[in-house]
Amino acid sequence: MIVTVTLNPTLDRTLSVPKFQLGELNRAQVVRQDLGGKGINVSRALRALGVPSQMVGFMGGATGQVMRNGLLAAGFEVRFVEVEGETRRNITLLDEASGKYTKINEPGPTASPQDVAALKAQLDQMLRPGDLWAFCGSLPPGASPDLYAQLMRQVQEGGGHAFLDSSGLALREGLTGHPFGIKPNSEEVAELLHSPLRSDAEHCVAARRLRAQGVSLVAVTRGAHGLVLAMAGETLLAAPPSVAVRSPVGAGDAALAGLLWAVSERCDALETARRAVACGTAAAMQEGTGVGGRALVERLLRQVQVTSFRTEEDDAEE
Repeated sequence: MIVTVTLNPTLDRTLSVPKFQLGELNRAQVVRQDLGGKGINVSRALRALGVPSQMVGFMGGATGQVMRNGLLAAGFEVRFVEVEGETRRNITLLDEASGKYTKINEPGPTASPQDVAALKAQLDQMLRPGDLWAFCGSLPPGASPDLYAQLMRQVQEGGGHAFLDSSGLALREGLTGHPFGIKPNSEEVAELLHSPLRSDAEHCVAARRLRAQGVSLVAVTRGAHGLVLAMAGETLLAAPPSVAVRSPVGAGDAALAGLLWAVSERCDALETARRAVACGTAAAMQEGTGVGGRALVERLLRQVQVTSFRTEEDDAEE
């Protein structure tokens, strides 16, 4: 089983304006409204692939109830812990004139020590050896920066495999929990390693550096350039086909779904890279935080170009 953990979910609204005018009245139309948050997006992408998952996290207030009811009505298995305060509402604004997206994210409700204790108790009830757990997104206000590390240790001590997709301090502290896999983007890795990533080689070296810290699978997403995957002694560059991009929002979450899908089926590094890129590309072809279906993903799989990164030191070792 795959379990996605979203500690700071959101009701995502995508608005569109013909031409955004700063400081002026802008009349927008609602393009779509999604029940979101990174882990929820991952579960939605998994479902589009025909892969079941369970959802865990925090929810609060009227917005949280709307989200819970919506997810249950859609057939998802949800086990959220109720907290005080209101689940956040995030807005993505599309400026049709420029084609640019602007995100406005609320902070979300505060997580108390009692909330965290309830969450850990929930995880204890669900733990099964061999399950894959994806800890996704930002930490809620009030949470300890090492909360992901605590939860991942709990999961892995119970025989599960933990994946981490976060940023900033939550990512840095999360690495101390020794996750099985991580999926940062280029900017997050550059911040983490205090080194800009410009070339293919710099991305590959960075992925190897992170894997050397004890992470079995490192996937560095690069937007339209695909991703770099370091796993099982290989470092691969995977590039997507040229497609019409409608919205990049949620593409990284879909890529993580592709990684989980591949790992759950014990795929090799080549197939894992292809699945991650195909899923991310399919999502980018949809409006808002939409995800692509299994048929589209399988068609894109055949078009993903994968090359191996090697250094002179690699050749010398052989």
